[in-house]
Amino acid sequence: MKPMHRAALAAAVALTVNAGAWATATPDEAAHLGKDLTPVGAIRQGNADGSIPGWTGEKNFPEETKHYTRAQLEDLRKNKPDELEAKFKGTMAPDYLKPVATITAANMAQYADKLTEGHKALLKKYPTYKMNVYKSVRTAFYPDAVYRATIDNATRASLEGTDTIKNARLGFPFPIPKSGAEVVWNHKLKYKGSAAKRFNNQAIVKPDGSYIITKIIEDVKFKYANLDEPGDTNTQKLLAYYLSTVVSPPRVAGQITLVHETLDQSTGGRLAWIYSPGLGRVNRAPDVGYDNPAVGTDNEQYNDQIDVFNGALDRYTWKLVGRKEMYIPYNSYQINSPKVKYADILRPHHINQDLARYELHRVWVVDATLKPGMRHNFARRTFYIDEDSWAIAAEDCYDGRGQLWKVQEAHLLTVPFIPTTTGIPELIYDLQSTRYFATTLANEDAITDFEIRFPDSYFDPANLKRKARSR
Repeated sequence: MKPMHRAALAAAVALTVNAGAWATATPDEAAHLGKDLTPVGAIRQGNADGSIPGWTGEKNFPEETKHYTRAQLEDLRKNKPDELEAKFKGTMAPDYLKPVATITAANMAQYADKLTEGHKALLKKYPTYKMNVYKSVRTAFYPDAVYRATIDNATRASLEGTDTIKNARLGFPFPIPKSGAEVVWNHKLKYKGSAAKRFNNQAIVKPDGSYIITKIIEDVKFKYANLDEPGDTNTQKLLAYYLSTVVSPPRVAGQITLVHETLDQSTGGRLAWIYSPGLGRVNRAPDVGYDNPAVGTDNEQYNDQIDVFNGALDRYTWKLVGRKEMYIPYNSYQINSPKVKYADILRPHHINQDLARYELHRVWVVDATLKPGMRHNFARRTFYIDEDSWAIAAEDCYDGRGQLWKVQEAHLLTVPFIPTTTGIPELIYDLQSTRYFATTLANEDAITDFEIRFPDSYFDPANLKRKARSR
């Protein structure tokens, strides 16, 4: 590395790791965005030994993949799955498709400084667990409008307490974060497309490997990170609308859950309603946040574990530990191949790790500690957030005794036709019950409809019963 590059990298690290006294970035700090920092605040350069490359983003994908329609994707998925898989591996050379190392319990000590505590625990607990490590490719990228808004947000957005954001619009509010809560808010406000109809399959996998797939259709309209109707935290009270319908198994089929996701949930919580076919009526759902179990997960996923973390931050003290080089699931195209079936993925104790891809990336590490007098089943949580996408890639969850209890993974991949980086699948390993929960599985179902658009009236609670009868 050239001396001037080494100095620039040191300056970038210093200005983004050292916590400052200001709620917003200074103009001098913000001037680095789009230069030695990417437009969303990642260090553009690779690391000193080249094991983490420079950021290349959209350059990794053939141009046509950025403009695919859903019809084109469905046709490729059905008739040319090999071509579809190849396209979404982007321009990675063959040597990027072969593991450069395999981490096991036997050799984990030499990689320990780059492993999450959760991954160490899984390696120690299950002899069949391993981590195949590949050359890193920094594929994450977002629309230009999100970049412009993020750069503007850097010097104007602020966070009051843990849950009230001021003066942010459309993009990431804190590309140069000064606190752990700001990092988590970047994840919460990440651009994921303006709206979507997603076909979500999930399963609780027992220790013997048996499972039942639960099929859910999810309709979402984002109210903040929306290119059609850009949101503003000063005027917009909602983060998103969410409507889920359970398709199977029969015992829960037909249940509909409607959520109005509020920006500041610490002052009143999210608004939610449930339609139950058995009762034939719509009821308010009072407990859909924090550690209340998510519907149909048998206590293996709490509401605030959806999308790895969501909801109010007010019960925890958030510490920004800083950036660190870590092995995280990334460019997870193989495990999402249409040629791979759920039976290929879901195995006893953990997923088929031959299908998982791990890469070395810089992540933001954030510790959340339960405040005195507050209640949550997790007394402490450690988050690992990808610097290029602000997506949470992993989380370690500790019980009240301080013991590691649940380990979360989001197998990140960049979707160039939206564009965004998201976790598919997401996993929650329960080290106590030895079960695990898999969600956002999509291999055997229709491709997410990212072209769909919903009027706000579609998510009116008065329409829930009508929606139920029309299905």
